[in-house]
Amino acid sequence: MYAWIWRHLPGGTALKALQAFLLVAAVCALLLFVVFPWVEPRLPFNDVTVD
Repeated sequence: MYAWIWRHLPGGTALKALQAFLLVAAVCALLLFVVFPWVEPRLPFNDVTVD
């Protein structure tokens, strides 16, 4: 998968590296600000009572 992305990015090696870094940063931002806040209330990890 990563090789496919690398082959399809335009430009030379430096530009591809910058674009790959920006793609990783965008995915991380999407996960941190959209996906994880949406999933967090649906997870049972806040139920910490022990009987």
